[in-house]
Amino acid sequence: VQLQASGGGLVQPGGSLRLSCDASSFTDGYAIGWFRQAPGKKREGVSCISFEGGSYFYADSVKGRFTISRDRVKSKVYLQMNSLKPEDTALYYCAATEDGDYLETLTAVAGDQPDDMKYWGKGTQVTVSS
Repeated sequence: VQLQASGGGLVQPGGSLRLSCDASSFTDGYAIGWFRQAPGKKREGVSCISFEGGSYFYADSVKGRFTISRDRVKSKVYLQMNSLKPEDTALYYCAATEDGDYLETLTAVAGDQPDDMKYWGKGTQVTVSS
């Protein structure tokens, strides 16, 4: 079971990026969470979405600027990031719990508990700088 995050890059403050998480190796419906880790800081939860896409969560630090969505046909989860700030600079990861349960994912993301996530993709670097 693999996840693959992509779409990171260098952007100026106020700019936008869209991250993608490829979850095509999952055979059952899985909720997906996004985490990020800045240098010298702990990994923190950013957002998560249920398999059906009807339930989602955002950390206060990104609420109103980031939008999570998923394309079930393509088995992809997206994180649209607008109005980016230098403090958004981090390595971004998508992840899933062992069972893919949304409430478990929500608890891990909202509580900044990355150890509760079992499956991780390689991170994609987001750098916000002028």
